[in-house]
Amino acid sequence: MVGQSAAFLDAMEHASAVAGLNRPVLVIGERGTGKELVAERVHRLSARWDQPFLQMNCAALSDTLIDAELFGYEAGAFTGAARARAGRFEEADGGTLFLDEIATLSSQAQEKLLRVIEYGQLQRIGSNKTLTVDVRVVGATNEDLPALAARGRFRADLLDRLSFDVVTLPPRARADDIPLLADFFGRRMAAELGWRRYPGFSPGAQEQLLAHDWPGNVRELKNVVERAVYRWGDPDSPVARLAFDPFESPWRPQPASLNPSPAQEQVRAAPSLPNPEVPSDFRASVAAYECDVLTRALNAARYNQRAAASALGLSYDQFRHCLRKHGLQAEARSESLKG
Repeated sequence: MVGQSAAFLDAMEHASAVAGLNRPVLVIGERGTGKELVAERVHRLSARWDQPFLQMNCAALSDTLIDAELFGYEAGAFTGAARARAGRFEEADGGTLFLDEIATLSSQAQEKLLRVIEYGQLQRIGSNKTLTVDVRVVGATNEDLPALAARGRFRADLLDRLSFDVVTLPPRARADDIPLLADFFGRRMAAELGWRRYPGFSPGAQEQLLAHDWPGNVRELKNVVERAVYRWGDPDSPVARLAFDPFESPWRPQPASLNPSPAQEQVRAAPSLPNPEVPSDFRASVAAYECDVLTRALNAARYNQRAAASALGLSYDQFRHCLRKHGLQAEARSESLKG
């Protein structure tokens, strides 16, 4: 866990304090805030540190599979159960079981979980034999569990058992922690790439990191930093370019929309001309129009391609692509040299 902001340190101190008690704990936080790392911290600082630490994402499995994964099953309990299998609770006996996305558990699974937490007892699917286990449960979610319990979507008695204490993680990448986290992730990526040194980020890139809102929290920050370092590719100069959206591209597919665009609405609303001049070749007419627009933009910008691209609302790469498409790149180059 890396951080130095007051909110981060308070959360870590809270997790460390509750770690020594043999009680269930809830970890609440937005996606990417490090709930799994906090759960492991609670385990490592407890008396169970040398016993199993198992994890399960409750949202990734159907109701039937959750029961089988948590509580195990006997041979022949259902189709495909060729042999008996112990569940996560049995495998974690003596240690800690981390249940991520715990708010997604079905009511049946919640009832069984309540019994295990309350009495330490469970039954495998297809068996009447009661097994006793000693497992500490750490649950995690980004939901408001008291609100879910009030609406009947989460058992209030289970919430009472789980919420002996609740560690709530601060959202977003904390401003005080961003330089520290960026340095940590950047150095680790540079080492993975085999760089002899880590150049850090330029002042402009650091300002961009601090100004970004980070809806994906620390996980998003990690991706942005690591992507920037590997794309930069130069260990001798500070990283000066960031890509916050890896999907950004002039050729990015656009989602189909049921609502017509303003341009389509204008075409529909345009009055019909008495003697419309319909071109005989649509593609040739469009190409000729595009060539005319590109040529006029180049003339206005005195054949400065970046200025012409900006005037048309295009990126430099998009503008260059249009020139190549219409065979204008040689003319643009020669006119530029004349200027």
